Amino acid sequence: MLSHEFLQKLRLPDLEDVSQYLRGLSTTTLISMGAVAAATTYYMATRPKPLPPACDLHMQSSEIPGGEFVRQSVLQKGDSHMTHYYDDARTIYECFLRGARVSNNGPFLGSRKPKQAYEWMSYGEVMARAEHLGSAFLHKGHSKTTDPHIGIFSQNRPEWTIAELACYTYSLVSVPLYDTLGSEAIRYIIDKASISTIVCDVADKVNLVLACVKDRKHSVKTIVVMENPSADVVDRGHRTGIHILSLQEMETIGRLHHHQPVPPRPEDMAVICFTSGTTGNPKGAMLTHRNIVSNCSAFLKITEVVCTLGPSDIHISFLPLAHMFERVVQGVMLVQGGRIGYFQGDIRLLMDDLTTLRPTVFPVVPRLLNRMYDKIFGQANTSLKRWVLEFAYKRKEAEMMKGIVRRDSIWDRLIFRKVQASLGGRVRLMITGAAPISPSVLTFLRAAIGCQFYEGYGQTECTAGCTSTMPGDWTAGHVGAPLPCNSVKLVDVEEMNYLAVNGEGEVCVKGPNVFQGYLNDPEKTAETIDADGWVHTGDIGKWLPNGTLRIVDRKKHIFKLAQGEYIAPEKIENVYVRSDALAQVFVHGDSLQACLVAVVVPDCDFLSSWTKRTLGVEGNYKELCDRADVKAVILADMLRLGKEGGLKSFEQVKAIYIHTEMFSVNNGLLTPTLKAKRNELQQHFRSKIDELYAGIKM
Repeated sequence: MLSHEFLQKLRLPDLEDVSQYLRGLSTTTLISMGAVAAATTYYMATRPKPLPPACDLHMQSSEIPGGEFVRQSVLQKGDSHMTHYYDDARTIYECFLRGARVSNNGPFLGSRKPKQAYEWMSYGEVMARAEHLGSAFLHKGHSKTTDPHIGIFSQNRPEWTIAELACYTYSLVSVPLYDTLGSEAIRYIIDKASISTIVCDVADKVNLVLACVKDRKHSVKTIVVMENPSADVVDRGHRTGIHILSLQEMETIGRLHHHQPVPPRPEDMAVICFTSGTTGNPKGAMLTHRNIVSNCSAFLKITEVVCTLGPSDIHISFLPLAHMFERVVQGVMLVQGGRIGYFQGDIRLLMDDLTTLRPTVFPVVPRLLNRMYDKIFGQANTSLKRWVLEFAYKRKEAEMMKGIVRRDSIWDRLIFRKVQASLGGRVRLMITGAAPISPSVLTFLRAAIGCQFYEGYGQTECTAGCTSTMPGDWTAGHVGAPLPCNSVKLVDVEEMNYLAVNGEGEVCVKGPNVFQGYLNDPEKTAETIDADGWVHTGDIGKWLPNGTLRIVDRKKHIFKLAQGEYIAPEKIENVYVRSDALAQVFVHGDSLQACLVAVVVPDCDFLSSWTKRTLGVEGNYKELCDRADVKAVILADMLRLGKEGGLKSFEQVKAIYIHTEMFSVNNGLLTPTLKAKRNELQQHFRSKIDELYAGIKM
């Protein structure tokens, strides 16, 4: 009981005092107070709740006893790696059957003509066409044991996936080709894989194949064209000894000579994926059904708590199907009975495809994200607009770091609605990979788009991914923990002072997603997979305290300066390219020089606003790139970022050359996976590099 003296000291008002106070309040005030109370009650009842993380985010991987510093996902059960998610889906063919069943023969593959809606084929229709095409392959002499390789040379479109599924239905092996490899590489792949049948999309691809095999011994017997070939093309093929026919004709042959499916086993070969490489001939990575299914299943496992995919989900396919990143995403959609909608084939029309298709699953590469980021900030062209944008972003970032991911906040309605609408307005899962991405870009877009947004790391030799960020961990600057389908260890690289005992070293991967070796190339296979089955990636990683991996360097491209210091240029480039002014950076040095120089390509969409903010000058892109003061301030910004990024003095460049044309696949300076072709870049800019060094010496 409270004492009388205590109550007196509180000086609580009696009921009469309260009554008089309430009578003094206006009706408007009472209504306002009621509204505030109601709003507060509504907010407390409906405020967003954090999604549950998949694991303890403070420890996302665990070290396996044994002294080799091997780590595995905490989602992995015991010592066994994950090979499948569903017992009835252990091959890609079984994944296809499951997708057809769980979708109830729902829509599967979609495409569109310009300015029209998407048209869809059902799972049943695709299955019938795959059986017809596969039966025709068998009628042409292909089988699991005899001539199993089928070339696919096409842009992303439904027929690509139908051809691939035709292979899987009859235990054949797809071998993707892509024209950015160049005619020499295509000729090499045809010979290396002894390909006798190639499925092409258009006449240009047919002509390229014919040019590659002209006037020499070759293995090609049949070319199937997705679009009806002209009489001239058919005649050219006949003169080369190659039968050219349409996909429709091929399917008719299969319908007349139908074979029952010949389902593959998990250990059977599914794909030979030729990696472009930065030097030499491409290498054919041999991947089994188990390799691919284990990789797809691991992603399903880490996202199962927060983002279960199903038949209502739609994936937009525009990243090249010739690479495994896109193939694994499609495998995930396939087994869940989801839909795949293809872009029109022109990347310039991608935004139109997005707003028409309204996908829920959107895999991306950093280059596209960088363009999105630059465009958003480029439109914030006044100090007030930029302040408002950054204020809204900080509010959403704060929510995100608490585990709340949404796109219905006040900031979404006021600021980010247009960004989300430009992607169709329904995206709920994104994943980026294939190249490093700036932490600031990733964090901003995660907040702005408001969906589950993962960053993965891997390479073709481990099917696609070997690590991924976890649901709930929306920090940037790392590539997540090992996937449940593989283990990861770091091994010493003594010449670069990276030691496994310090949690640093070359990233090595082992598990059911690791490839079987390079086709007919035991020497290259032995260089990549060691005797214990570990793939050596050539990347340098560092374990973070929470069990995630950060990629910090590259072993393959290191070189030594005149004073004996080792340099990893890709690490330096990844620091410098964070400059708002720059789109691309190529850092160069060699053993005859004591310092580094760089070729940089400014961002044409952002340079003018950046120079206005930093120098107070404006102009067109070419004029600005030619100005000495612009060059000086870009170099100063690079050096600032280098210092903040922990670069040593000998890792900082001493001079730069400004180039106004983007490095690209078309001009031969990037690989088809958008990696720098360092030898070609060095030769292309040889004279400019020499001028830079001469200027430093002066």
